[in-house]
Amino acid sequence: MNVPSPAALLQALPDGARVVVRYRIEGGFTDVLGYLVSADAAAVTVAGRRGNVTVPYALVTAAKQVPPPPERRAPRR
Repeated sequence: MNVPSPAALLQALPDGARVVVRYRIEGGFTDVLGYLVSADAAAVTVAGRRGNVTVPYALVTAAKQVPPPPERRAPRR
């Protein structure tokens, strides 16, 4: 089975796709969940809850496309 690298996967997705990207930070790993803004040859930019996050591919350890968020529930009465 030939699994594409995280960089290849992200570059193949259209802008606006909902993705999760796991990447290295000092002391461990973190994730950004949001919408793909751009994926060029060096880095990926994802629009997450706290704004745009740009991650160089050298730090990316995993990535995948995820489904849209669930609809919000109506408030309880």
